[in-house]
Amino acid sequence: MMAVCNFWIFSGVLTILWLSLGLVHCNEESQLIGDLFRNYNKNIRPVEHPEDKVQVMIKLTLTNLISLNEKEETLTTNVWIEIQWTDYRLVWNTSQYYGIKTIRVPYNTVWLPDIVLENNIDGKFDVAYYANVLISNEGWMYWLPPAIYRSTCAIEITYFPFDYQNCTLAFRSQTYSAKEVDLVLATGDEDVTIEWVDIDPEAFTENGEWAIVHRPARKVINTRYSPDDLEYQEIIFNLVIQRKPLFYIINVILPCSLISSLVVLAYFLPAQAGGQKLTVSISVLLAQTVFLFLIAQKTPETSLAVPLIGKYLIFVMCVTTLIATNQIVVLNFSLRSPSTHTMSYSIKHLCLEMVPRFLGMSPLVDDSEVTAEVNGIRERRRSSFGLMQRAEEYVLKQPRSEMMFDKQRERHGLTRSIVDNIDVSSTANLYKSLAQAAPEIKQCVDACNFIAESTKQQNDIGSEIESWVLIGKMIDKVCFWAAMLLFIVGTVGIFLTGHVNKAPEFPFPGEDKKVKSWMDLRGRVDSGESMFMSMLTCHIRKRIDLILNISKLKGCLEMHISDPMFC
Repeated sequence: MMAVCNFWIFSGVLTILWLSLGLVHCNEESQLIGDLFRNYNKNIRPVEHPEDKVQVMIKLTLTNLISLNEKEETLTTNVWIEIQWTDYRLVWNTSQYYGIKTIRVPYNTVWLPDIVLENNIDGKFDVAYYANVLISNEGWMYWLPPAIYRSTCAIEITYFPFDYQNCTLAFRSQTYSAKEVDLVLATGDEDVTIEWVDIDPEAFTENGEWAIVHRPARKVINTRYSPDDLEYQEIIFNLVIQRKPLFYIINVILPCSLISSLVVLAYFLPAQAGGQKLTVSISVLLAQTVFLFLIAQKTPETSLAVPLIGKYLIFVMCVTTLIATNQIVVLNFSLRSPSTHTMSYSIKHLCLEMVPRFLGMSPLVDDSEVTAEVNGIRERRRSSFGLMQRAEEYVLKQPRSEMMFDKQRERHGLTRSIVDNIDVSSTANLYKSLAQAAPEIKQCVDACNFIAESTKQQNDIGSEIESWVLIGKMIDKVCFWAAMLLFIVGTVGIFLTGHVNKAPEFPFPGEDKKVKSWMDLRGRVDSGESMFMSMLTCHIRKRIDLILNISKLKGCLEMHISDPMFC
C-alpha cells in the first residue's frame, strides 16, 4: 500500500515539473514577443534615418508551371516568393531570453515591403496564403508565402506549334520608391547572387506541353522614370519555355496532311469523271476549313502574325482549290467535240506528241496519219480508215457472187461484165460510171454514197473526240506530277522553318552568360540531400537517446516501487 502511494506521488511530481517547464518556456516566448512589440509600429519603415534604405531580397521558387493560355495570353504559375529584410527594432539578446533564437509572428503584426506582381492579369496582387513571418535574434526577417499568379505573357505565334515563348514575372513595391526600399536578388551559399528562378526537383511538377529552357532573373532599372517613381526599379523573373509539339503533330498536322493528300489521288479517276473529282476536292476543302477553325480557336486574335500551321492550312487549301479548278478545265477538254471546237495541229502536236515524250511515254498519235485538204476544208484521216473506205467502195460496186467466182469466170473464158469498164478510183467516179451504165440504180447509188459519207464523218468525229479525251488525260498526268511536287515541297518547306525555330542559347541578346542549368540544380539537390541525410541521422540519434532515457526512467520507477532507496 505504501509503495503504491509513493508511485502516484512520484508520477504527479513529474507531471507538474513537465507542465511547469512548458509554461515557463511559453511564458519566455510570450515575454520576448511582448518586449519586442511593446513600442513597435508596423507602419514605419525599419530605418534609423529617413534617408536610409531598406534592402529587400527577393527569390522566386517555381513549383508548377500550370498552363499558358495562348488565347488569353495568360501564364499561370504556382510559386513560393521568398522575401527577406532586416528590422533593427526586432533584435534581442538570446542569453536574456533562455536561448530563443527564432520566433514566428503573424504577417499583419510587422512591417512588410508590399512586394506585388506588377504584370498580373486578374487584379489579385496578394499571395494565396499569408504565412507567418520568421524573425531571428539579429533582426533578420524571413517571409515565404505561397502564391498562384496569373500574369500576362505576350504570345509570339509565328511558328506555332513549333514556337517558344518568353514570359516574365515583374515584382516591385507597391508603396515604397527606390529611395526608400532597395530591391535586390537574394543570395545563396557563399554569397552568390541567385540570378535564376529556383526550382526544387522534388516538388516541381513538369508541364506536359511546355519545357523550361531558360529561367533567368535580374534587376531592371527603368531610366525613363525617376527614383521617386514606383516604376523605377523592378525584379524581373523570365521563363523561356519551348513548346512540345507532339500533341499537335498527332492530332492536327498528320490528319490534315493525310486528308489533303487525298485530293491528289483524284487524278487517278478517268478524265470524264469530273463530278466525282470535284466531290473529292470539295470534301477535302471542307475538312481543311474545319482544321483551320480549330486552330483559330487556339491562337490569339491578332493581325501581327499568322501561325505556321495556319500558313500550312492556307497553302493546302490553295492547292486543293487549284486542283478543283484544274479538274474543271480537264473536264472541259474531255467533253469537247468537232461540232463545238476545232482541234488545231499545234495543240495535237503539243499534247499528244511532245508531252508524252516528256513523261517517258510513247506518242498518242499515229505517225502514218495523213492530212488532206478538200475544197478548203481540212480532213484528217488515219491510214487504217482509208483502207476500210476503199474496201467498202469495192464491196458496193461488185456483187458478192462475182467476188467469189471472178477468177473461175476468167479461167473458163467467159465474157467480162459491163461493170468491168467502170472506174473505181474514187467514189465520185464510181457514181458517174454506175449512172451511165445503169441509170435506174442511180437512187440506190446515192443512198449508198450517203451511207459511206455518214460513216466517214462518224469515224472522223469519233477520232477527234478520242483525241480530246487523250488531251484531257495528258493534262491530268502533267497536273498530277505538278500537284504532287508542289504538295511535298510546300509541306516540307513550311514545317522545316518551324523545326529550326529553337530557343536561343542565351536568354538575353548580346549576353554570353547562361543561368543555372538542370545539372547545376541537380548538384545543389545532391548537396541538399546529403545535408538532409546528416540532419536525419542526427534526429534519429536524438530519438534513440530519448527512448533510452525513458527506458531508464521506467526502470528506475519500477525499482523505486520495490525499493524506495534505489533511486
